[in-house]
Amino acid sequence: MAEEPSEPHSIGAYRKAYEDGDSLLGFRSGCGFVTATWGLVCPRCGQRDLHVVRLSGRGTLAAFTVQTVPSDEFLNDAPYAYVVVELEEGGRITGWIEGTASEGALSIGAAVRWKPTYKPGVQFQLVGVASSDALGG
Repeated sequence: MAEEPSEPHSIGAYRKAYEDGDSLLGFRSGCGFVTATWGLVCPRCGQRDLHVVRLSGRGTLAAFTVQTVPSDEFLNDAPYAYVVVELEEGGRITGWIEGTASEGALSIGAAVRWKPTYKPGVQFQLVGVASSDALGG
């Protein structure tokens, strides 16, 4: 029989934490790997000894693309950037940055932080940018 994670966790609790604006949750395994992606086993070593950790929400852009033809869920938010963020604690997470009208408004390595919001998904904002005007929106 497979061993259960040492701290029970559900994908519902994981999503609820960021949707409620509480925090971004992640998981650390016994081998030290940190991931922001929900799961039951460590993607690096396969261990099931995951411990829930609160993530700072700070990181840097690892990749991005500007979406001008969004899904229905983001119809009123286009254009926006779909981003991959390398978190300070380790691990990567996908999310979005609202008001990004062009790819020239962002750069790989730019500092970002998690932005608690009522909107869907995991939203980030550039550190030091006061408004969407700076993003070309």
